[in-house]
Amino acid sequence: MDDEPLSQWAERRAERVGQLRAVPFVSGEGPRGAHLNPDAPRAIQRWNGHMWEPYAFAANLAEAQRVLFPDTGTAPSSGPAPKLGPGSGRHRKPRSPR
Repeated sequence: MDDEPLSQWAERRAERVGQLRAVPFVSGEGPRGAHLNPDAPRAIQRWNGHMWEPYAFAANLAEAQRVLFPDTGTAPSSGPAPKLGPGSGRHRKPRSPR
């Protein structure tokens, strides 16, 4: 048998505990892509290891994203931009360091 050990399965399952997701309140056939109703209110749900449970409420997509991804408001990591080789096309490749 190629089954994984129970300890590996339990570790993988435990990694998801606490994960959040936003579900829009919409009528019809249920939620679709998040971008389709950006002004619709969202329920923030948290995975407890067995089921999704209510966690918070957001008035729209932007507020839900602030709850789900709180660290994205920080400044991006600064670093040197790669030096591109000669040419003006889309397919320029970075030059190798010399």
